[in-house]
Amino acid sequence: MYVADDKRYDSMPYRRSGRSGLNLPAISLGLWHNFGGVDNFENGRAMLRRAFDLGITHFDLANNYGPPYGSAEETFGQIFKKDFVPYRDELIISTKAGWDMWPGPYGDFGSRKYMLASLDQSLKRMGLEYVDIFYHHRPDPETPMEESMGALDTAVRSGRALYAGISAYDAKQTAEAIKILRALGTPCLIHQPKYSMLVRDPEQGLFDVLEKEGVGSIVFSPLAQGLLSDRYLQGIPADSRAARDFYLKKKDIGEDKLAKIRELNKIAKERGQTLAEMAVAWVLRDPRVTSALVGTSKVSQVDDNVAALKNLKFSAEELRKIDGVLAGK
Repeated sequence: MYVADDKRYDSMPYRRSGRSGLNLPAISLGLWHNFGGVDNFENGRAMLRRAFDLGITHFDLANNYGPPYGSAEETFGQIFKKDFVPYRDELIISTKAGWDMWPGPYGDFGSRKYMLASLDQSLKRMGLEYVDIFYHHRPDPETPMEESMGALDTAVRSGRALYAGISAYDAKQTAEAIKILRALGTPCLIHQPKYSMLVRDPEQGLFDVLEKEGVGSIVFSPLAQGLLSDRYLQGIPADSRAARDFYLKKKDIGEDKLAKIRELNKIAKERGQTLAEMAVAWVLRDPRVTSALVGTSKVSQVDDNVAALKNLKFSAEELRKIDGVLAGK
């Protein structure tokens, strides 16, 4: 029987999500990859156990994580039943709806029909009475935002979720969503954008909106799908995501980008960190970032990500160097 480490809260920092009452761990674990029906169950189980032992209390899912779709939630549900039932009140479990999930007109985007049906399915797959955070996974240009936000409000008011969140909304859409949810009486807790040293879009207005409105952010892909790690320092490994053209595309990794990664690695070494550790620390340097959402494929990577917390401070000179590398100067 799994018994959590009694020192699990000793070293993990927790950050308040905007102006809410909820604290999240600085590092959260995403189940986007490596928890599907095609993956090794015991490896996923070991990663979740290790994460919780290190103070990672937040596990992030979505309806279509797998493959196949839904299987990451099923895997998590089995692990939860075996290991985490006694710790339910110490966990923040999130899921999302917004991308394609089942055939036909009601299994995608942002209708009330899709979002609430999807949430019911997610709860069943995970064996949970509620999730802590339910997200709309992406904006739907064909559905009134009032309808999508109304579905989030219903999810919370019905007790199927404790908090509402959004993902992939731009700054203008985010401001509108926050306004609608506030008027409904279910404030937006958090936004989940993609953010890394290589993808800095949230700096162009989104973070400003979140700060002004008191909404937290949990940033995904801080390692840019593994590019910001030692995996690509010598080129594209044969067994990498890029080599398989899986999310990360070979065509997007030219010699210019690899040269920047090598220069960033030099800065990381000067800081006494791996490139991956510095990449995680870099996104957490911004106080508007509540948590860095990481993915792992083996237990050692859980430790590697948490190791980033040993050095979160950047000097002005280090930040200048990083910006210079990224600008190609």
